Amino acid sequence: MAFLFHFSPTIFSILFLMITSCIASNDQSPKPYIVYMGSPLNSSGDSAEIAELLHIRILSSIIPSEESERISVRHSYHHAYRGFCALLTKQEATLLSGHEEVVSVFPDPILELHTTRSWDFLGATVGSYYSTYNHSSSNYDVIIGVIDTGIWPESPGFDDQHIGEVPSRWKGVCMEGVDFHKSNCNRKLIGARFYNIDDQDSDITEIPKSTKIPSRPPNGTPRDKVGHGTHTASIAAGAFVLNATYHGLASGIARGGSPFARIATYKACSEGYCQGSAILKAIDDAIKDGVDIISISVGKSFVFQTDFKDDPIAIGAFHAAERGVGVVCSGGNEGPDSYTVTNSAPWILTVAASTIDRNFQVNVVLGNNVSLKGTGISFCTNGRSKTYPLAFGENIPFHPSLTFQARNCMPGSLDAKRVAGKIVVCMNDGWSVSREIKKLVVQDGNAKGLILIDEKEKSSPFDSGNFPFAEFGKLAGAQILQYINSSRNPLATIFPVNEIRRFKPAPVVADFSSRGPASLTENILKPDITAPGVGILSAMIPNTDDKKSSLFGITSGTSMACPHVSGAMAFIKSIHPTWSFSMIKSAIMTTATISNNARKPLSNTSNLHASPHEIGAGELNPIKALNPGLVFETTMNDYYNFLCYYGYNEKELRLIVSNKKNFICPTNTSTTYKKELISHINYPSISMEKLEQNRILRVKRVATNVGNSPNATYTSSIFGPPGLIVRVSPSKIAFVKGIKKASFEVSFDGNKASKGYNFGVITWFDGSHDKVHMVFAVNVE
Repeated sequence: MAFLFHFSPTIFSILFLMITSCIASNDQSPKPYIVYMGSPLNSSGDSAEIAELLHIRILSSIIPSEESERISVRHSYHHAYRGFCALLTKQEATLLSGHEEVVSVFPDPILELHTTRSWDFLGATVGSYYSTYNHSSSNYDVIIGVIDTGIWPESPGFDDQHIGEVPSRWKGVCMEGVDFHKSNCNRKLIGARFYNIDDQDSDITEIPKSTKIPSRPPNGTPRDKVGHGTHTASIAAGAFVLNATYHGLASGIARGGSPFARIATYKACSEGYCQGSAILKAIDDAIKDGVDIISISVGKSFVFQTDFKDDPIAIGAFHAAERGVGVVCSGGNEGPDSYTVTNSAPWILTVAASTIDRNFQVNVVLGNNVSLKGTGISFCTNGRSKTYPLAFGENIPFHPSLTFQARNCMPGSLDAKRVAGKIVVCMNDGWSVSREIKKLVVQDGNAKGLILIDEKEKSSPFDSGNFPFAEFGKLAGAQILQYINSSRNPLATIFPVNEIRRFKPAPVVADFSSRGPASLTENILKPDITAPGVGILSAMIPNTDDKKSSLFGITSGTSMACPHVSGAMAFIKSIHPTWSFSMIKSAIMTTATISNNARKPLSNTSNLHASPHEIGAGELNPIKALNPGLVFETTMNDYYNFLCYYGYNEKELRLIVSNKKNFICPTNTSTTYKKELISHINYPSISMEKLEQNRILRVKRVATNVGNSPNATYTSSIFGPPGLIVRVSPSKIAFVKGIKKASFEVSFDGNKASKGYNFGVITWFDGSHDKVHMVFAVNVE
């Protein structure tokens, strides 16, 4: 998938995509294309046989007979939506795009993976789980579908003790592979599928001896060879695991956001990439199998976003919404720049990443006895830490022409003879080379440790294992370099990691977390929410090279934030089974936390107040979301109207929209300001791409009372920036028995406002519930 694991991406992944795109640019060279044909012809979907015959017939009409071997489909979509993936030339794809039954044809994209204590930090303690479940009269059995790199089923987080029988509505399967048997599934891990993903040879994993090998192994396996899918599944719905720890760090009770939920895994990704066509097939299968929520920690780079109808995740998530299935996605790891957020369709819940109140601190003492506090995760296996000579990479290049590369510890840039026996200082101010690569470069030269100066990634701890490592920002880095330049014999000692709990301030927006506004439309505020994504303890696959290999690891990325929200949604769904996905989404957004543990507004790594383009509505608070008082339900008609306002024509929409083949766009879509109408859909936040200073814009919202009392009156308050005049009419909304909905209008007057984006919040309060927050972002021009 041109999806990046939402672990922080490197420039090499972008270069790889650009190079492979150039290689495949020959118009006459067949390459995989996805052909999207909209909704199925009937509500129950088409049969696999009939769908494939139709797809073969379409291919036969455009592929020359002498190339008949290409008349086959790689994937066929026929349940929630129609379409297929096949090898086509650019000319054939163009020809096929004009077919009356085709919505879009686009190259099969490569998507990136967006890669314990976190749940306690969110207020969802073990006690709160049990008390909530014990006092609920009806707990719905929620199924989470995780589309990722597969799963390591032996992890204790996937144990099925204390879990009842598999829900009778489940229609999925447990596919077997060379190292995966049906017995690997249980009442917790109820389903496993794979899509012929070619795993790279790996020497870090070993098949458990208890696993039976099928006599006729298929091409593939649901087993995770990367670790990413195992991480995300355990964060979303891992069972309670006592005394979980990573080599003594982050110890406690590990659990997912919904520890009683079921997991179904869909392996559509391998090491480093995911194929868009496999993601689309996995979503279709997950909907058919009967999942309630789909969690996807994957996405396109913002560089390659073009249109919703050319995005496999957006397409699949739209039709999932039509079937009542919620899709939660990571927002990407390409921050801190604006316009980098991905997975931004309004029918997706888009998640940003933030820190928790835990920090992994590494102390470094210089030869002048100056002690500096950095970050990182490294362990000392030889007893006490030792002092070694200190060298700056720029001063020890392999050749004088390579000083810049050596400064950044790029492969082949350092003089191994002058690296050996030293702690090497590296920068990260040029072309991005991952921390893992920098570590390997200096390690290969027999260095004794690595000190990295990197303002951007210092808030995200890097796990260097037994190799001494510390990371610092620019200020501490300047002290280190000054010491090196002023000393004839610079020395340093790197001490093992110390875990700091109840660290303040927290949460802080992760520097790598992608920011809004969304590039495809600024009239929907994205991301929607932020959740823990830095230094998260989660299940991992074993390392056969390490006899003391841990069952858990510490990872960072919006990949880790996404399953926190997926798990929270499942938790809420189990208590409120009749709530729709968009109702739960609204409850999560309007009850989000907007202050940190120092009782100050949420901030970013620059110590500035975090804006809604960084955190959405705020930090996830799953316990408060159980009782939001009001929700703003976004219906499928809202999404259909969004497509109209966005610019799709009615012919396309009649193919896309299920059960409404005579669909007609609202008559007001022909106005000059058509895209402004996107702001009118009943979304739990408000965003306006353009408010001219001489205009007043109005939007309408409809609130639904889901509080304990049918009789309630809510009063509004407005907290906005100076100069932007915001009015709510009526300022009070009342509910009585039999009337659960009330509408109001919000007007924005930018005549005296500062130009650029203005942020604020509208709150509703009934005197008993926590305040209902509706965040707004208005761009004044």
